[in-house]
Amino acid sequence: MHPRSYSRPLRLIAVAAFSLTLASQAVAQQGGQRPPPAVTVVTLKSEDVTLTATLPGRVNASGVAEVRPQVSGLITERLFDEGKPVEKGDALYRIDDASYRAAKAAADAQLAQAEAQEKSAAREAERQATLRERAVTSQQNLDDALAQRDVAAAAVKVAEANVLAAEIDLERTVIRAPIAGTAGLSQVSQGALVTSGQATALTVIRSLDPVNVDVTQSAAEILRWRRSSTTLREDENAEVTLRLADGETYEHTGKLSAAEPHVNEQTGVIVLRLQFPNPDQFLLPGMYVQVEMPQGDIPDAVLVPQEGVSRDRRGRPVAMVVTAEGVVESRELTILRDSGSNWVVSKGLAAGDRVIVAGLQKVAPGMAVTAEERAPAPTPAADTATVSD
Repeated sequence: MHPRSYSRPLRLIAVAAFSLTLASQAVAQQGGQRPPPAVTVVTLKSEDVTLTATLPGRVNASGVAEVRPQVSGLITERLFDEGKPVEKGDALYRIDDASYRAAKAAADAQLAQAEAQEKSAAREAERQATLRERAVTSQQNLDDALAQRDVAAAAVKVAEANVLAAEIDLERTVIRAPIAGTAGLSQVSQGALVTSGQATALTVIRSLDPVNVDVTQSAAEILRWRRSSTTLREDENAEVTLRLADGETYEHTGKLSAAEPHVNEQTGVIVLRLQFPNPDQFLLPGMYVQVEMPQGDIPDAVLVPQEGVSRDRRGRPVAMVVTAEGVVESRELTILRDSGSNWVVSKGLAAGDRVIVAGLQKVAPGMAVTAEERAPAPTPAADTATVSD
C-alpha cells in the first residue's frame, strides 16, 4: 500500500485528540467539576425503647390432678367422656359398692348395740346412786356402775367412728373429680380391678385456662442486665407476648406469675413462670413456645438502621454521618443490642444525626456528598390503596 494511504487516518486521530483537549480545557476554564456523589440518609430520632429477650419454654397446665381410687373393688361404670371438660365433684367412675354397703350396715348395728348398752349402764348407775343415798349398797358397787356407764359411752363413740369410716368408704366407691378441667384418656375399663392408692392413675385432669409457660433464662444474662445502664424491668404486670412453634404470635398476652429463687447448678439457668389465658384451649401442655420477655427500658435511646452500620478493620461498629456542611464523618458506636431492623446505640450518635444507609461504597470520611432523606416505608393501608387503584 502506498504511504499516503496511512497518513489520512493518522490525521483524523490527531484532529479528534486535539478537539478533546480543547473541550477539556474549555470546561476547566469555565470552572466545571464533577458533582459530589449522592447518598441516602436517615435522620435519627430518640425514643424510649423497651428491650426484650426471646426465651424458650414449654406450656404446662395450671392444675394437674391424677385420679386414683381410695377404695378397692371392680369398676362397674365410667361416668365421663374422655377429653371433655369436667367440673369439680363430677362423678368419674363407679366401684362395686356391695361390700361397702354391708360394712356400713354392720357399723350401724354396732352403733345401735353400743347405744343400748350405754342406756342400760346409765340406768344401773342411777339405781346404784339412789341405793347408796339410802345406805343400802356399798360405795364399791356405785363406783363399778359409774365405770360401766363411762365404758358404754366410750363404746358408743367408737361405734360412731366406725359408722363414719364406713360412710366414707361407701362414698368413695364413686370416684369424683378433685379439680375442674379437661379429663384425659381413661386407663381402665369396666370390670377392671383397682386398689386403694395404686400407682397407675385412672385418668388425669388438667386445668387449661389459664395455662402456665415455664421459660428458662441464663443467670449470667440476668446479671448482665442488672449491671447495664438500662432500667431493669421488674414489673410483674408487664405484658408478655408468646410466639408459637409455627412462628405466629399468640393472640393473648401473659404476665409473669413467679420466678424460681434458685439457679440450676448443672445448667446455670433460672426458671420463670408466666401465665396466659387460654379460653379456646389453643395452648396444650407440652407445646414448645418462645416468649418475648421485657427486660429493661432505655430512655431516649437512639435507633440506627442496621444497613447504616458496618465494621472497621478491628471489628468495631462504625457509621458514616453527613454533617451540616455536607461532609462525610465516621463515628465509632457502642451498640447495646438489636431491636427489630435497628441497632440500639448508646454512644457515638445522637438525635438529629444523618446516617448514610445507601451509597456507602462510594464515600469516604472527609468527602463532600449530596444527602437525600430516605422515604418512609409505606403503611399496609397505603399499599392496599395502591393495589386497588
